[in-house]
Amino acid sequence: MKQWYEQLFENYAATYDSESFVHGTAGEVDFIEQEIGHRKTARILDIGCGTGRHAIELTRRGYNVTGVDLSDSQLNRAREKAEALGLIVDFHRLDARTLPFENEFDVAIMLCEGSFPLMETDEMNFEILKGATRALKAGGKFIFTTLNGLFPLYHSVQEFCNSSGGPGNATYRSNTFDLMTFRDHNLTRIADDSGNMRELQCNERYYVPSEITWLLKSLGYASSAIYGARLGAFSRKDALTTEDFEMLVIASRG
Repeated sequence: MKQWYEQLFENYAATYDSESFVHGTAGEVDFIEQEIGHRKTARILDIGCGTGRHAIELTRRGYNVTGVDLSDSQLNRAREKAEALGLIVDFHRLDARTLPFENEFDVAIMLCEGSFPLMETDEMNFEILKGATRALKAGGKFIFTTLNGLFPLYHSVQEFCNSSGGPGNATYRSNTFDLMTFRDHNLTRIADDSGNMRELQCNERYYVPSEITWLLKSLGYASSAIYGARLGAFSRKDALTTEDFEMLVIASRG
């Protein structure tokens, strides 16, 4: 049986591109460029690339990007968008838990919950981090966002998700946040690209900063830093707080 995240992204590519959280691409790519020093020779791996918004924008700016995702629907949309712009992007259907790359990339990005932390177990989430690490060259940089476990201790995830969306966007209800596992269980309702309404039982893992720091340390990263992730405006100036729904993680491989 397919997991909820596999079902979610079936026939949901065009609708996904209309969701409110995808409109910060240019600003987020500005930040990535700053972090890599505008080095056009850098090879970039986009994990959980979805419809290719970051991969395509980076390619448009002259970078060599490989995008991977589990969803055929999302990848087909990504390829169509790239072709319409006259761009060649190396897209592949791959499971982020079993990435085949080793010491190939200067930078790995994994943004907007690109696969991590959607998996059904902590061990599977960790496999994604391990695969991204293997893919990086020594000294490579890993930039990703993930759900901030401090947020649901002070706020309703359901209220936040529904207030930050727009007309026609996905809606969330019946949220329960488990303090023992830091997993949020919710019923997500979406309209797919054919206009059909679907409801999915979703299960997402929130992480506290100390967990991420320890996981990265155990993988051999020489340094890591965590900030608040602001849509379309990533910055090292934004200290992580309980008001941030997502955290921005920047790590350098040893």
